[in-house]
Amino acid sequence: MTIRKTPAILVVEDDAENRAAMVKVLEAAEYKVLETDNGQQALDILNLETIDILVTDLRLPVMDGVELLKRAKALGQDVEVIMITGHGTVEIAVEAIKEGAYDFITKPVKKAQLLRAVEKAAEKQYLSRENRQLRQQLNQSGTRHIIYASAEMRSIARMVEQVAPSTATVLITGESGTGKEVIADAIHLASPRRLRPLIKVSCAALPDTLLESELFGYEKGAFTGANTRKEGRFELANGGTLFLDEVGEISPALQVKLLRVLQDGKFERLGGTRTIDADVRILAATNKDLHKEVDEKRFREDLFYRLNVINIRIPPLRERKEDVHLLAMHFLKMYADKNAKPIEGFTEEAMLALTSYDWPGNVRELENAIERAVVFTNGKQIPLSVLPQQVSAFAESRHSLTFKIGTPLRELERKAIDITLHHTRGDKNMAARLLGIAPRTIYRHLEKQDNQEHDTDFADGDTAAPIDSDTLKLL
Repeated sequence: MTIRKTPAILVVEDDAENRAAMVKVLEAAEYKVLETDNGQQALDILNLETIDILVTDLRLPVMDGVELLKRAKALGQDVEVIMITGHGTVEIAVEAIKEGAYDFITKPVKKAQLLRAVEKAAEKQYLSRENRQLRQQLNQSGTRHIIYASAEMRSIARMVEQVAPSTATVLITGESGTGKEVIADAIHLASPRRLRPLIKVSCAALPDTLLESELFGYEKGAFTGANTRKEGRFELANGGTLFLDEVGEISPALQVKLLRVLQDGKFERLGGTRTIDADVRILAATNKDLHKEVDEKRFREDLFYRLNVINIRIPPLRERKEDVHLLAMHFLKMYADKNAKPIEGFTEEAMLALTSYDWPGNVRELENAIERAVVFTNGKQIPLSVLPQQVSAFAESRHSLTFKIGTPLRELERKAIDITLHHTRGDKNMAARLLGIAPRTIYRHLEKQDNQEHDTDFADGDTAAPIDSDTLKLL
């Protein structure tokens, strides 16, 4: 994970008193702050220093704030820009957002307003850098590894490290699509048997008679159509690992034969008399409750205990929502590469929907959703519109607003904005897009809240005004 560092902020304001007031507030909040009074010097600083957040007035000598924004972005620095503007230039500031500014705040600038904007910009930058680091990790490691951010999967990864060196049989349980096969792969690859075969058998995919011959092999003439001798999966996995997927589907008759292999390490091919030694480690997986299957006499108790030496339960994705972001990025990279598409990430609305949905089909459903989204995405980010309908609909229902009949319209608007801002983690532009309103409506809403807080002004109007000593004391 990316280590959080104290953001470095560059304040660009030609009014010395306003600049000093902002610097004082930011330094009191323990940010590292640099300052200048014009755009050209700001560019010089950006060339020499690593700046995280640029706070700039729109109207500056030599170079205005929009031009400074464009040149700062052209430098290739990972810098978030917050524009300060007077009420008469809000439209220009909205245009600056389109040019890549993260946010804008209107004069008179208030302490809480400035700190909130800087905090959100710092959080956005931290998440962006973390995503890039995660993408680099995905580049460096293969596609078949445990991908997680949750404490639950971290515990499972540690368990894999502990059990992999042993020869113990492992039973991996969990709902369909949770990634049981990935855990089996990880155990084998971390084991002393990793240079030997990992043979996989889907016990649910074959009828009982075919499954028996697939596992144990057969001699020539063992049954009609057996024209040659065939080695079974136990022989093919010799010295390595045999993964029995959906082991709960095995019939009672075949369970007896499997039990013998686990007990004695020996078996015979169908139609054969020669006993063959099985040097195989068994990993098994099921989405069934085998305790219940044993109680209802559908699964042998002795076989269950042979398989369940070590149990690893994979929680469903709805119980580990922290993993969704990283898994989605992993599948995005994988399918974007396969389809030769230059997709770099998700829109914030799309990621909000992905992390809100409960994923009843678990990781497999998420993977399918991302593969489909990659196919229908033409830009650099996957939008909400290409995600499956059930995903976007679920997110909308989760974030719906309930109210009593007779609630004043202004109160409904206020609640809708507050709820949406909460779910977008304070991202005003994203909230505006979700609500279908102009960003300035959000800003006016927040400005009213700030006025109600009776917070301290820096300056008023388009032209910077001096700050009196009482105001500075309040800061």
